[in-house]
Parts: sequence; C-alpha cells; structure tokens
Amino acid sequence: MVMSYYQAQLNEGLEFQDFCSVQFAKIGIPITNFSSKKYQLEKGENMQGYEFKFDKKFRKTGNFWIETEERSNINKEYIKSGINRNDNTIFYVIGDYSGVYLMQKKVLIFIQGHYKIIENNVKTSRGYLLSVTKADIYFNYFNFKQ
Repeated sequence: MVMSYYQAQLNEGLEFQDFCSVQFAKIGIPITNFSSKKYQLEKGENMQGYEFKFDKKFRKTGNFWIETEERSNINKEYIKSGINRNDNTIFYVIGDYSGVYLMQKKVLIFIQGHYKIIENNVKTSRGYLLSVTKADIYFNYFNFKQ
C-alpha cells in the first residue's frame, strides 16, 4: 500500500516529536504526549503545552512557516489553527534533528500583525513566514548536535 503525502508528513512529524521528547527529557523536561485525536483536539499535543513542528526546509529557505488557519480541502472554509488555535499550547518547538527554536505562542501571536498572512501552495493553510534571523532575535535555540 502506498502511503499518502499527508500520512508520510504526519509520520515524520510524530517521529520528530518523539525525538524531541527524548532530547527534552535529557535536560530534565519530561513531555507527556497525547496519542488520541480526542485529547489532542480537546487539550493540545501534550500536558506541558509544547507543540512540535518538524521543519526540514528552514535551513535552506531561511524561513519558518507559522500557521494561523487551515482547512481540510479547498472547498471548505478556513478555521483557526496553528498559533490561533484555542488550546493549551505555550511553546512552539520548531526545527530539525540538529536543533530547535523554543518559540513562545504569545510572541508569535503578537508579531503576526507585522507580517503579511499568505496562503500555502496547496491552498489548505494560511500563515506567515518568520525569518531565521528574526527567530534568532526573539527566541532561544537548542542545539542537539553538541
């Protein structure tokens, strides 16, 4: 059976989330991730308020995609998601297997007014591009390759 693009992306993201959870545990921050859709939708990704995002392109593009709205297909209306989703998220942990930026959700919401909200290429997500240069100013970076 051929895995869909969406399923492949989901699997990559879940593996990255597990990897980050191990890395955080090494520095004394245990993460309890929810595995059911029910708890993820009602509570958030985990009890501690961390949302993990695997961005395998940011080192090449120099930008992070910060999502503000999504829809399941182009025939549906957009709904609040990403940083605008009402859940327990406090931090967005965005990066790759070399390291991550610990981005405060409140800061991402505050600065979104300074950025143009754009639609992604497949027209299922809206958000803004945050440069790595700005991320270096606003947020802490955790290097996993030390």
